[in-house]
Amino acid sequence: MAPLYRLYAHRLREQVLSRPRPGHVAIIMDGNRRWAQREGLADPGAGHRRGADKILEVLRWCRTLGINEVTLWALSIENLDRSPAELSALLDVVTERLAGLGGRHGRPAPMRVRVIGRRDALPDRVRSAIELAEAATATSPGPVCTFAVAYSGHDELVDACRETVRDLLAEGVPATGLASRIDARELERHLYTSGQPDPELIIRTSGEVRLSGFLPWQSVHSEFYFCDAYWPEFREIDFLRALRTFQQRSRRFGR
Repeated sequence: MAPLYRLYAHRLREQVLSRPRPGHVAIIMDGNRRWAQREGLADPGAGHRRGADKILEVLRWCRTLGINEVTLWALSIENLDRSPAELSALLDVVTERLAGLGGRHGRPAPMRVRVIGRRDALPDRVRSAIELAEAATATSPGPVCTFAVAYSGHDELVDACRETVRDLLAEGVPATGLASRIDARELERHLYTSGQPDPELIIRTSGEVRLSGFLPWQSVHSEFYFCDAYWPEFREIDFLRALRTFQQRSRRFGR
């Protein structure tokens, strides 16, 4: 079946390349544990390691298609409540993947790495890996890859509100005048993703049909695509089908 797969993938790729692509794609990488369980793998980190390998594949696909902004939900704040064995394995995978994304052997990094989420909830080794990856790739001319780590949409909105109030108070705005100064534009300036374009397409793998609190503000006008494949088995044709579906839709932005 491999030749047929390659032929079909080539045809899909040509179709997608013939039409405008989204500039920013976000992905909820779901199904690592269920994939490992289905495959009979007892190692608590097996699914997460395979899922981490998939990230590099997807980033290559995006570069080929001219998609210059990718946001990946790697770890939710709720994930931190998992069993100690699984959590340790998951954090190890996150740390290893971030550590491997910087430029090597004097070559520039292939992408600029950004991380959003509540870093203070993470162990020191993960925070160090985040800081090193961001510093090593800060001047990369390549695509921007944002990892949501210890991320919660609720937390992002709460943090944006808090930062907005702090800044307004620092400007000398009296407490009685705060309410009239807080608007959508002011809050947006304090989101984790401030300065970045909103995702045009959000993909979720594993068959779940919900966002689970992923980018609630930024996704208000996004198109959604839900795929049955677990994240470790997500194929290029699955990605291309998502893009083709996006291209077939008429975006109205709430109008």
